[in-house]
Parts: sequence; structure tokens; C-alpha cells
Amino acid sequence: MAQREAIVPASRHALYEKHRYSAAIRSGDLLFVSGQVGSRADGSPEPDFEKQVRQAFDNLATVLKAAGCTFEDVIDVTTFHTDPAAQFETIMAVRDTVVGGPPYPNWTAVGVTWLAGFDFEIKVIARIPEAA
Repeated sequence: MAQREAIVPASRHALYEKHRYSAAIRSGDLLFVSGQVGSRADGSPEPDFEKQVRQAFDNLATVLKAAGCTFEDVIDVTTFHTDPAAQFETIMAVRDTVVGGPPYPNWTAVGVTWLAGFDFEIKVIARIPEAA
């Protein structure tokens, strides 16, 4: 059985400590990234929705980089939205600037009623490149 290894980015923010979770867990050649939100360094939500989404993707990129991955290595995405119909266009516009072209990763979007003060969250599974 593969051992679990916690991945902790150098810029670990307050939410990891406050809520006692790892940014990501490496198991074999897979990386399971915890949900990333648009939090500032102190853990508070970015109030502007588009900036919050961009920050969530930036936080995700930081975790991926700490494990030797990029968005090219992402194979499965789950996003959580507090108002999917109103937010979808903004989320897709940000997504298109971050995620490369085909083949696209699997993607599941889920509408939720609560995200601890946030309006968007993204979690992924990535395959860790052999060089990492």
C-alpha cells in the first residue's frame, strides 16, 4: 500500500492550521488536493467574486507546484458554487485563462448552500510527473 505524504506549500495560509487539514496528499503517483478557496494569506475570503475565483486558482497552482505538478497534470476537477447560474460565466472565463487546451480534465460542478464564507471552491486529483 502506498504511503501518504502531506504536501505543504511554502506559502501555507492560515486556513490549513485553523481547520487542521493538509493542502494535498500524495499517494503513489497521485496527488489529492484539498478544496482551495479564494482566501487571502490570513485565511479571510476575497470579497470580489472574480478575484476570489482567481485567488482559488492561484492557491491551487501553489499547491500543485509544491508537489511538482502543473494544471497539465490535473485529471479530475470538482468545483463547488454557492450560486451556479449567476457565477458560471465568471468561473468559466477565469478557468479558460488557467486550464490549457484539450484534452480537458474531468470536471464536476456542484451547487452548495455554504462554503464557510466563500462562494467558490475547487479540488483536484493530479498525476504526479515521474520527474517529481
